[in-house]
Amino acid sequence: MTGPAPDGDEVLLRTEGRAAYLTLNRPRAINALNHAMVTRIDRALTAWAHDPAVETVVIGGTGGRGLCAGGDIRAIHADVSSGGGAASAAFWADEYRLNARIAHYPKPYVALMDGIVMGGGVGISAHGSVRIVTEGSRVAMPETGIGFVPDVGGSYLLALAPGELGTHLALTGGAVGARDALLCGLADHFVPAELLRRLAADLAELPVEQVLIRYAGEAPPGELAAHREWIDRCYAADTVEEIVDRLHAVGVPAAKQAAETLLGRSPTALKVTLAAVRRARRLGPLERVLEQEYRVSCACLSAPDLVEGIRAQVVDKDRDPRWTPATLAEVGEQDVARFFAPLGDRELSLAAEAPPEAPRRAR
Repeated sequence: MTGPAPDGDEVLLRTEGRAAYLTLNRPRAINALNHAMVTRIDRALTAWAHDPAVETVVIGGTGGRGLCAGGDIRAIHADVSSGGGAASAAFWADEYRLNARIAHYPKPYVALMDGIVMGGGVGISAHGSVRIVTEGSRVAMPETGIGFVPDVGGSYLLALAPGELGTHLALTGGAVGARDALLCGLADHFVPAELLRRLAADLAELPVEQVLIRYAGEAPPGELAAHREWIDRCYAADTVEEIVDRLHAVGVPAAKQAAETLLGRSPTALKVTLAAVRRARRLGPLERVLEQEYRVSCACLSAPDLVEGIRAQVVDKDRDPRWTPATLAEVGEQDVARFFAPLGDRELSLAAEAPPEAPRRAR
């Protein structure tokens, strides 16, 4: 057994019995990911994949507020504002490689998705083979609220959700609880939060299947199932404008609220997100979608809304972003198409690196 790393380390690593434990340790930032953390996680997973003593990997977070609130968007804001975004592009390249590694990991990868799990937090958990949510879980891809587009394989996961639930979550950025995360395919099992520590400890002694039998139970009621009819009808529209019109016309308070939420998001991000999710359904494996997301993410570095969205939500916190363009009508097809343009020698080529088998989707 190895002890935990020093408290100053942003990723704590230890092994005990048959399990290896990876704990994100930036509690003041709700364990938001930076480049150094991604590198440390990747190196640990590489070592444990080849260690016969490690049979299960467990990922969790410190601080009690959540597994991971996403990527360190303050760092992205500073990088784009002063350095042109090269560091952010390098971060995303390694982060997306890590997401693909997790999807193909050869050993059970148990993600403890308690509390806030958003953006990059979804990327390091929801591609794993055993994804556990609790009554406190709040799972989301909230990127359109900062002028960005779902990444870390989020567009892949949401494209696979039943009906148009994924489109709804991708565009609004809404957070879902345990039952709805299970419904959308973002999680596999519900375990009460008070039992997570015991579950994690038992994984040092027993196979995952035996431990899940002890702890997994019925999730509390969700919300999305009751809204499937209007969600599927409204979000099946071809354009964001038509989606908003349908949401306003359907006569359901929750649909009207969704429409108002969309009208506050970045118009460009909304249109690019809708295109990204629709394209993801046709692209095939996760790696292809991650490659597409990398093109989109890099294009966002030279668009005004990402810096402005982070400024409004996180830096100045005035919650009043000034989007450019300001309306959906001003965002044309060519404006959207440029986000998907090839990057030439800067392309992220993951499909060639992937193992021949499809990502493990054991549930």
